[in-house]
Amino acid sequence: MSNLHNELTKILNGKQLTPHFQPIVSLSQKKIMGYEALIRGPSNSPLHSPFNLFDTAERFNLSTKLEYICRELTIKRYAELTIKEKLFINVSPSVLLQPDFKKGETLKLLDQFGVDPRSVVIEVTEHQPIDDFQLMLEAVTHYRKMGFEIAIDDLGAGYSGLRLWSELQPEYVKIDMHFIQGIHNDPIKLNFVRSIQKIARSLNCNVIAEGIETEDEYKAVEQLGITHAQGYYFSRPTAIPLEKVDKSLFIVSSQPTQFNAIKAIHIAKFITPVSSETPISEVMNLFHSDGDLIILPLVDNNEASGIIFRDHFLFKLFSNRYGIELYGKKPIKSFIEKMPLSFDQNTPIELVSKQLTSTMRNDQAFIITNDDEYIGIGTILNLLEEITRQQIHNAKHANPLTLLPGSVPINEQVNRLLAANIPFSFGYFDLDHFKPFNDVYSYSAGDDIIKAVADILTHYIPAESGVVGHIGGDDFIVIFLGNDWLKCCENILNAFEKAVPNYYKDEDTKTGGIYTENRAGEKCFFPMISLSVGLVDPDSTSQCQSHVDIADLASEAKKQAKKIEGNSFFIHHRIATKNQKNLYHFTNQAVVKLHAVN
Repeated sequence: MSNLHNELTKILNGKQLTPHFQPIVSLSQKKIMGYEALIRGPSNSPLHSPFNLFDTAERFNLSTKLEYICRELTIKRYAELTIKEKLFINVSPSVLLQPDFKKGETLKLLDQFGVDPRSVVIEVTEHQPIDDFQLMLEAVTHYRKMGFEIAIDDLGAGYSGLRLWSELQPEYVKIDMHFIQGIHNDPIKLNFVRSIQKIARSLNCNVIAEGIETEDEYKAVEQLGITHAQGYYFSRPTAIPLEKVDKSLFIVSSQPTQFNAIKAIHIAKFITPVSSETPISEVMNLFHSDGDLIILPLVDNNEASGIIFRDHFLFKLFSNRYGIELYGKKPIKSFIEKMPLSFDQNTPIELVSKQLTSTMRNDQAFIITNDDEYIGIGTILNLLEEITRQQIHNAKHANPLTLLPGSVPINEQVNRLLAANIPFSFGYFDLDHFKPFNDVYSYSAGDDIIKAVADILTHYIPAESGVVGHIGGDDFIVIFLGNDWLKCCENILNAFEKAVPNYYKDEDTKTGGIYTENRAGEKCFFPMISLSVGLVDPDSTSQCQSHVDIADLASEAKKQAKKIEGNSFFIHHRIATKNQKNLYHFTNQAVVKLHAVN
């Protein structure tokens, strides 16, 4: 123990610590927006790893001293590297509440090394319980007034993460990597992160997903609308920080949201840009000479660096009586407070809308690019007009009972997926014994059953996982876009089986069904309503030419499912031999493989 104490003392006295920087990436802008500073001890020391370093410091009551030295070395190195993006500094609550911190020691360091406080984010790392939330809130408010932003680290792993979030109302909240790793295969983690994203959106807070290591994890996070990400997938922490993320890592979600195939290029308008070095006086002359010029993009070397809005520009310029004299010769880039949002020209406008909403910014316009080069401006107004036009088109074909898309938009979606070679599965859901139930319990009760099916389908198939359609009567269609389509179908059948008794009288539930006339007018017993599902797997859909082919396969599989008593499904699976198919069905939690030859 004394050897570790001596080693730590030597490291602290000699400031033998090396800052490393890991990128934090904006998923909407597809670029690095900041770096989290992480500390490493000497490479030949048992305290090289941050865990050993900070654990040892805590044991010997040297945590505060260690954090101060880390902060000093980090800010110094950040300034030496002339990093323009934000700097995230880890600070424990106990240190945050220290009088020296509150008196402005960090501000002195920033001033010493020429770093703007507005570029620093204090990342509250909660490894111990917080005793006084009111004092914590006062401290955070004090730091905000100095220009700092606040982030909460490891949400979900600390002692009081949700309360800390509600009390501090940070600009950023980082979801602990436990909930991100394997998220694409874990519906519990997926729902947890989805809930966090919804809360963050309502609180005007940016979510950062930590610990992304794989392409599948990235896709899952991106599809949820998470705005920021961090992890080995993009870059490990390095002493010399990565300057740009490989653009190929930003895989645009292949999922066409809802039924919209319109791309961002459709709403792009080319506006002649000016350089960010253009004097403010020249920009004023441009606005003065052209009364229709509302937006002015700033572009250097074909890359957009900002957007100037006429009203905001003139207000800022003339709010001071000496505005022209003060600012006239300065470059227009000095008026830029934040990087504009940008989208590739091939981004579906539904995804553009989703990401704009997720960022919770009030931008009235955004950049549209081709290979990162400026090609035009998109405005919120034009985006809303196009989305509204699409929604009116879809509403014409929506089912009036469930308001789900009808056959026309479903067929359009299938054809687009086929044309884009995007893998998907297809399900045809049909109610068994629905007519007898409708006859006995009335059409109103039948409508309730149909709405129950719609609710269950949309619950288990959120927008990022697929598309649910209601093509008429008691027939539903599902386009599965995820890999878990089979498990999802099992969950739907189980949920429906549990829900059905709620729509029957107790005596009918006990007998397992109802007595009523069949189509021939004969008194018969009909079991309780169940679901039969015809499924077409991704290999089979990929071999189809249009929605007509897929509908034929799904209809045949549904007929086979209807031959099985109770909630069941058949999977049509086309194998290499063209004249064969494998059929599976699910009943009572069992999957049975059948063979058939056409």
